[in-house]
Amino acid sequence: MDKRAVEGPVWLGRENLAGDGQADRQHHGGPDHAVLAYSIDHYPAWREELGRELPPGSFAENLAITGRDESTVCIGDTYAIGTALVQVAQPRQPCVKIARRLGIPDLTRRVERTGRTGWYLRVLMRRRGDRR
Repeated sequence: MDKRAVEGPVWLGRENLAGDGQADRQHHGGPDHAVLAYSIDHYPAWREELGRELPPGSFAENLAITGRDESTVCIGDTYAIGTALVQVAQPRQPCVKIARRLGIPDLTRRVERTGRTGWYLRVLMRRRGDRR
């Protein structure tokens, strides 16, 4: 859950990003949860509401997206990210672990209530020229 920005390209496999596996495979991971995307545009509201600085990755997202959010992203939307073609698989159901990590007991409920949940992506294919 402790996500940090990385420099340069990162391999996106069918079930996760390289170096970012899921510990709880019963509830997380798998082909329909390869990547958790979250709108970075939500961060100013969270900073104001919670009264603290929150770096990208605070909501356990793998990808911090700008210009899109839950009101503009639909299940089935597809995007090219690097050499991968990904598809929105489902909305994210926030986990209690984000509340524990940030020390805010009701954060999971707040995320659900606001609708600022994020969404999961599945990998559809690799584009030509990708040899990995």
